[in-house]
Amino acid sequence: MSKSIHFFSQTVFGQLTSLIDRKLIEECSSQTQSDRYCKGFTTKDHLISMLFSSLSQCSSLREVVAGCLGLLGKKEQIGLKHLPRKSTLSDANAIRTPKVFEKIYHGLLKQYRHFITDSRLKMQLDNELFIVDSTSISLFKDILKSVGRKPVSGKSKGGIKAHVMINASDLLPELVWYTSAAASDVPILDKIPYKKDAVYVFDRGYIDYLRWEKITLAGSYFVTRLKDSAAYESRQELDIADDVDPGVIKDEIIELQVRKNGAVVRTIKFRRVAFWDNKENRLLVFVTNMLEVNPDQIAKIYKQRWQIETLFKSLKQNFPLKYFLGDNENAIIIQIWTALIANLLLRIISEKVTRTWAYSNLVSFTRIHLFNFINLISFLNDPERDWELEFQNQLSLFPT
Repeated sequence: MSKSIHFFSQTVFGQLTSLIDRKLIEECSSQTQSDRYCKGFTTKDHLISMLFSSLSQCSSLREVVAGCLGLLGKKEQIGLKHLPRKSTLSDANAIRTPKVFEKIYHGLLKQYRHFITDSRLKMQLDNELFIVDSTSISLFKDILKSVGRKPVSGKSKGGIKAHVMINASDLLPELVWYTSAAASDVPILDKIPYKKDAVYVFDRGYIDYLRWEKITLAGSYFVTRLKDSAAYESRQELDIADDVDPGVIKDEIIELQVRKNGAVVRTIKFRRVAFWDNKENRLLVFVTNMLEVNPDQIAKIYKQRWQIETLFKSLKQNFPLKYFLGDNENAIIIQIWTALIANLLLRIISEKVTRTWAYSNLVSFTRIHLFNFINLISFLNDPERDWELEFQNQLSLFPT
């Protein structure tokens, strides 16, 4: 086959890592002192090695080290000074602070956010919309306390829980906090830097009336589900306009009871909207501090929450988050941050490509051609072009 029309002087992996400004890595490394005790395997080397692991879906240190041998002769091109040894990478994952990878991720997000904002997800709502949820990742060692019943053997897997907040406009994690899988979801509400007039959506795992009141005092809004067992008193039933979705069956102002040691110490006013979902044939009861929007809009806002479930599923399917390169909390968190950085880099590529690709296919094609010298953007825009030219060349060998 003749040389590809997509031939490029840089490998696909080099094109992806070139999206990361070297100055950003140096700044983050300096701020976190991540190279303070480093003798050679710098933060940059560590990041590139772990990105290779994520993009090629390596499941062991041995695979990463062996796979990185393919970078021989290409180290300068991608900014890698030292190929990792198994012990070196293991020690780096155990010792280097994950904070540097977190800062690199947020630096990239800040740099490229305007480029990857998805206008298709914008609703008829002027406010920014944030979605909060958590996902648990099971571990085969009891690194962090797990949840649920123990199996018959009496042994339970460890687990780490990632508490995540995403912006609905780009579906990328904006806040990530890690705990053991057994930890409650509610405390993340204290870590969110609430923006004035922004809307925060979360499910029934975040029931805390006093924290909801703090969101209101911050000048922000929230939408969530109300538990069936919630004790409240109806104070005012609101009129439902004729043009509102017929699924809305009740709209009212209620007072929720705050209890301490079983006794009611005070009440807080919120809005309660009851909505019948014909598609799922079930009743949904929402609670919010948004008083001005139509009640059916509350249901539409909450529906956006499912976008974060799609993100969790995509990350677990396309990146190595089932097998970890270390048996300690530090290594696990570094691997998760690296997967988030890899996901962000591929989102940037997907925005540059004019052809529509399923995200899983984009990840797969990138992995297959990681060390090939092809222009990734050009190839993804027209992958069949090489085959068409080759077919024409073959036909010319057999003139009619």
